[in-house]
Amino acid sequence: MEGTVDGFRYGAVTPVAAYVMACLGGALGLRCIVRTLLNGDAWKPGWLALGAASIGCGIWTMHFIAMIGFQVEETRIGYDVGLTVLSLAVAIVVVGIGVFIVGYRGASKVTLSVAGVITGLGVAAMHYLGMAAMRLNGNIHYDDFTVVLSVLIAIFAATAALWAAVTIRGFLASLGASLVMGVAVSGMHYTGMAAVGVHLHGNPDASWAGDSPHSLLLPMLVGPFIFLVLAGVVVMFDPLLVLGDGEWSHGPRKKAAAMPKPAAARPDPFSEAQDGRVWRRPEPEATPPSRHQW
Repeated sequence: MEGTVDGFRYGAVTPVAAYVMACLGGALGLRCIVRTLLNGDAWKPGWLALGAASIGCGIWTMHFIAMIGFQVEETRIGYDVGLTVLSLAVAIVVVGIGVFIVGYRGASKVTLSVAGVITGLGVAAMHYLGMAAMRLNGNIHYDDFTVVLSVLIAIFAATAALWAAVTIRGFLASLGASLVMGVAVSGMHYTGMAAVGVHLHGNPDASWAGDSPHSLLLPMLVGPFIFLVLAGVVVMFDPLLVLGDGEWSHGPRKKAAAMPKPAAARPDPFSEAQDGRVWRRPEPEATPPSRHQW
């Protein structure tokens, strides 16, 4: 017996909230990567790690907020805690690999292609690990073509995000890139969900191991959400990201370089230091006129 799958149990609430979290994580991650490009003296590993964690938490939070609105009408749904946490770790680690590759190797076509494929596969792995964490009275099966399409969308979204991270510098441009990234990530999620089908078991009253969506997902979402808020505070109060490269890090140095250096004082040819005292040489006496001048 096939179950009736509904991905919009609460209407537009969960898709909109999921999209906002994807955009928030993407925006913070892009700004952290831009921070390493604006100032070469910055602690690059720390900012890249913060950017990877922000993007990973944003994608993971988007996925499970959207999953709160997912239901199979004929059975309840639970989640396995271990696989749910593992999906978060996979999202952060694999996104981090792509971010570090681009952060240290640049934005060449080969580098972006490799990093985009790795990151996209990591995003898809996070999605399907989260799906594997579901516990219900039935078996989940997927449409192969739609699954492949969702993976391709994930790779495209990851490549575009990494390209934007190393190419776009301005705040408004980064904001626009994060909005596009949110559309791509959400599109990947709901494309993957369109591939889902559920074959129910014969006994509708069968139990399963796992917690209900609200009792597990809502408390687990609190931690990544707090992390994203703290990351936002760090980004907002960083002077280089607020004021820009030319007005913060290089401004004082440029002004100092533009100021004329004081001219060195010329030594007095008639004075010299001796024993710590300055004395003036006596001017030569005037030569008395010779008698031929009379």
